[in-house]
Amino acid sequence: MNAEAPGDPGRIVLLTASHRVAPGLLSWPAWQTLHAADRVVCGEQAHPQLPYLREAGVTVEHGVASAQELVDDCAGGRTVVVLVGGEGNQPLTDGLARLGGSGRVQMPDLELLPGSYDLPGARLLDLVQVMDRIRLACPWSSQKTHEGLAKYAIEEAYELVEAIEDGDRDELREELGDVLLQVVFHARIAQEDPDEPFDIDDVAAGLVEKLIHRHPHVFGDESAETPEDVHAHWQRTKAIEKQRDSVTEGVPLGQPGLALAAKLGSRVRGAGLDVPLPAGDSVGYELLALAVRAEQDGTDPEAALRAAARTYRDAILAAEGNAR
Repeated sequence: MNAEAPGDPGRIVLLTASHRVAPGLLSWPAWQTLHAADRVVCGEQAHPQLPYLREAGVTVEHGVASAQELVDDCAGGRTVVVLVGGEGNQPLTDGLARLGGSGRVQMPDLELLPGSYDLPGARLLDLVQVMDRIRLACPWSSQKTHEGLAKYAIEEAYELVEAIEDGDRDELREELGDVLLQVVFHARIAQEDPDEPFDIDDVAAGLVEKLIHRHPHVFGDESAETPEDVHAHWQRTKAIEKQRDSVTEGVPLGQPGLALAAKLGSRVRGAGLDVPLPAGDSVGYELLALAVRAEQDGTDPEAALRAAARTYRDAILAAEGNAR
């Protein structure tokens, strides 16, 4: 306990904790402050930290303390800790502000002490909780299936590409969120499968395992000095994992034509195969040859055509403006 000193207004500590961190995992300064406090109060009967504080021998008084009561209790150099819930304690902080602004009260030192902090990625927990609630309560979302959502995944991916090409950072952040929503939504639906359920944690766990396994130069003993070395590692590891009979396996035929042609050309080149391009009189064969040649030169033909089309779009807008 603190030794009381006449005239010392004491200290009020507002202790917060992130709801995204398991209760009881408080910082060392938080535990020190709690054990040294003259009084610890909490206005929430169901505050998640209470069981852990009791186990640690910290006595917590229940009830809503007024600002004046806390100020009076701090007189003589005492320290009072207030456990603040996730929604904060607006009446208390407003009351303390009024007392401090009145100029008639000797105010104790007021300290905001975060007892725990969000780790990187912690907001993803909020996303999972919100998605779970929407799936249960929203008439539209609750009826959706993987098949019914498939088209949105494609649309959102294209919108993300457009944001990247536009260089709009705000739009990029929003579109990344929309793509992430598709992943979380599909994972939530997958939980309900009666035969082969899985959830977002299973998705993340599989991805983590894949990334570690395919980056032996980062997590293992192999070395990679260039991006080409990394790509070679990835392709070798992927081939061992998939045990595919053909380099064409895993190439989605439903993707845009230029991207499909370039992907097939990349697979052929990577495997060291000598496969002549099919000949024909249609424009399709000409486009195939252009796409394969572009991929060999390190150009994404789909992106190149999109860039050219956007330039054409701008010319059309200019022509329309001149016409008006």
